Amino acid sequence: METTGSAFTPLIFLFTFMLLLYFMSIRPQQKRAKELQAMINDLEKGDEVIAASGILGKVKEIKGDYVAIEVSENITFKLQKNAISNTLPKGTIASINS
Repeated sequence: METTGSAFTPLIFLFTFMLLLYFMSIRPQQKRAKELQAMINDLEKGDEVIAASGILGKVKEIKGDYVAIEVSENITFKLQKNAISNTLPKGTIASINS
């Protein structure tokens, strides 16, 4: 007599795999996207930021979906808010330049 597993065994493995995929991949990605959106929404004039391209600057103006960042005296770039990858602690740019 041959014994076989339950018909639900493949479904249990599939469900476990999908649950693992959610907690290891999808959920952290959604959390990071939410944190990034909150950071972009909280941008204020005077914040020190780093752009996705690696450019450091200080926020001079926020207008709609665009941000003007000053990278040096009299040198200002206008970027989309989505191009800002992170905010920096106050004084970071000054400590790098000295």
